[in-house]
Amino acid sequence: MLLGTAAALPLLLGTAGCRSQDLFAGPDPLAGPPRPAPGVTTLRAVIAAERDLIGLYRSAAGGRPAGARELAALLSQHEQHLTRLRARLIVPPGSAPGAGAAGAAGAKRNSPGRAPAAVSIARLRAAEQGSAASLVQRLATVEPSLAQLFASIAACHATHASALSALGNRGG
Repeated sequence: MLLGTAAALPLLLGTAGCRSQDLFAGPDPLAGPPRPAPGVTTLRAVIAAERDLIGLYRSAAGGRPAGARELAALLSQHEQHLTRLRARLIVPPGSAPGAGAAGAAGAKRNSPGRAPAAVSIARLRAAEQGSAASLVQRLATVEPSLAQLFASIAACHATHASALSALGNRGG
């Protein structure tokens, strides 16, 4: 009976439209890790941009006693954005380096050995506006839940740009 079933298997697979090679199709283990999905690449770019904004805020807050409290509040919000963005990034074990390597590069740029140049309020405002625009442009290219997060962060960055305009007008 078992022998008859084993002999009938190729016939059943053939009539079902299956080929034996389809049963074993899949990623080539010798080809290395697969390319990340477009959403992952986009998320990594947005994480890097958020880290850059944080670096700008840290540089600006360091040399500016006036308005330091406002800048610290905005910096805190950027750190929250970064936490939420990083939580969305799932990197499978053994995959190509990306977010981890970029995180190390960001740490080197903001190392205590180098004194960063002071960043003006106008430069912060321009960076916030650019970031908001970039995030809005990415909305159509990512999955809905990620688009929702990007839209929320873009709105926050636009609000930051307005707050920085007011701070700049006060002379902070």
